[in-house]
Amino acid sequence: MLLAIDIGNSNMVWGIFEIHTLKQHWRLNTDPARTSDEHGKIFESLLRASGIGPDQVTGVILSSVVPALTPAIEQMSETLFHHKALLVSPDLDTGLKLSYTNPRELGSDRLVNAAAAYARYKCALIIIDLGTATTFCAITQAGEYLGGVIAPGLGIAADALFSRTAKLPKVDLVRPKTVIGKDTVSSIQSGLIFGYAGLVDEIVVRMQQELEEKARVIATGGLSSVIAPESRTIQEVSPFLTLEGLEWLYRRTRGDG
Repeated sequence: MLLAIDIGNSNMVWGIFEIHTLKQHWRLNTDPARTSDEHGKIFESLLRASGIGPDQVTGVILSSVVPALTPAIEQMSETLFHHKALLVSPDLDTGLKLSYTNPRELGSDRLVNAAAAYARYKCALIIIDLGTATTFCAITQAGEYLGGVIAPGLGIAADALFSRTAKLPKVDLVRPKTVIGKDTVSSIQSGLIFGYAGLVDEIVVRMQQELEEKARVIATGGLSSVIAPESRTIQEVSPFLTLEGLEWLYRRTRGDG
């Protein structure tokens, strides 16, 4: 069994793959203060609750955009699973040509998403990750990673409204019944949900123009299910794209990709 771990700014998502299939997955709050031993206890407890022993894990791959937490997870991998984690970086052969000015500035999650989606579709792509940040990646038909866009995430915008104003409440990120809000909560929800759908669509249209080739538009990330139904440009939602990409990249590095 392969353990794939994606450390994001807000959440750490990890899953167990068996014969290329995601068998189980979990989501934890990202906490850089948590030690490797603490992570080990959490991981082992959740695995055993699913009937999986640490000795059944035969490999570990790790993507992280939180450098302060990476060493703790690497140590946990070696202590609990007795495997050195394969750490995603631009040095790995992803099958893409990276045209980013400094590839080391490219988030490993964006790299994994792009590589996995291109391996699956072999076409021009725009990949939108709706997480802590809202990111866009542009990949050409020839497999060239051109670059992308980074915007504040939907959750960040909601938190900013709540924390930076005296009277506006914190709201659930759900679709309001109408665009014109009849109360403060629905007015905020309208601005967030429909506003971010508009942000997504406008950026996708502009990226399509610069690509000069028709790109398939895929959304992933924890908030993709909220925004995708309101978007006119998102064609597909792939909620486990990063985990599936990690599994594919692990196989590729082993000559089985």
